[in-house]
This record gives sequence, C-alpha cells and structure tokens, in this order.
Amino acid sequence: MYAIVKTGGKQYRVERGQTLLVERLAVDEGGDVALEPILYRSEDAVFDADGLKQVKVTAKVLAHERGEKLRVFKFKPKRGYKRRTGHRQELTRIEVTDISMGGASSKATAPKTASKPVAVRSHDEPEAKAATKAASVKPAAKPPTNTKPAAAKPAAERSPTNTNPAAAAGGGEVQEVPNGS
Repeated sequence: MYAIVKTGGKQYRVERGQTLLVERLAVDEGGDVALEPILYRSEDAVFDADGLKQVKVTAKVLAHERGEKLRVFKFKPKRGYKRRTGHRQELTRIEVTDISMGGASSKATAPKTASKPVAVRSHDEPEAKAATKAASVKPAAKPPTNTKPAAAKPAAERSPTNTNPAAAAGGGEVQEVPNGS
C-alpha cells in the first residue's frame, strides 16, 4: 500500500514508516501534518476526487534542516561582470506515520470508477462526434456591403531635381573666392 502526495510543489511516492526531506513546512518539530494525496494504491487504485477525500496521509515532523550550499556564479564575458552568491534551501524532515482509507473500504470505491463502461462510451463517440460536427457547421458568409470607394488623394508635389543647396540659394551659380595672395 502506497500513496502519492503533493507538498511544496513536488510529488512524492510515500509508504508507511518512510522518511522524507520536503520543502519547509510551518509546523513545529514533533507536530503532525496532513499531506494532500493525489493517488492511493492498495488492492485498487483510487485517484478520483471523491475517493481521495476519504484518504488520509499523516506525517510527523522530525526536524527542520537546511540543504547543502549551492554556489551561484554569474558571468558576462568581455564586460568584467562576475558575481558569486550562495543559497541554502530550508527543508523539513518528516516521517509518514499513517496512510488510511477512511469511511468506506477501497473495494467500495472500485464500482464508482467502473460505473462508466468503456464499450458504451466507444459506441456513443461516433454519434456524439457527428452531432457536434453538424452543430459546428459554419454560417454562410455575409454579403458585401455597398460602400462608396475611397476618395482619390491629390498628387504629391514634386521637389526640384537640383538638390545642391548652394545652387538653390545663389541662383544656380557658384562663385569662386580669390585666395588672399
């Protein structure tokens, strides 16, 4: 019998008596914590929401620890940029004390999962697909609206072909200035 639980954004496969190192939990040492089950497995697998509400996974907090130091080195070539920092993750060591199926037994949950026969669904699927396909036929395109054509724009004025600023300012000729000798 085992369960898959979710804590700290990660999933763990746990059994009774197993110790784990998980993300820091806000529970004092020696306290009990309930873990969120995602799957429960004994004789039958339980992973539907109704069945998982009856599954209880409890663990005892053994110690709060810090992980090993990680070196973070940032470097950008040709710029003289170097940074070295460190990081130690806050962790909690827990021991799984109990995995139980409360209320109904695991055999009582098996018919609930088997209440949807696969053969019936496979026969209904082509009819359902045809019904949705008929319902999803696109409507005909809209007829074009009668609008006036866009008004013609006046032609842009042309600039003179001579682009020499000295010639444009002085009337077209460039005068020579005698040297001071």
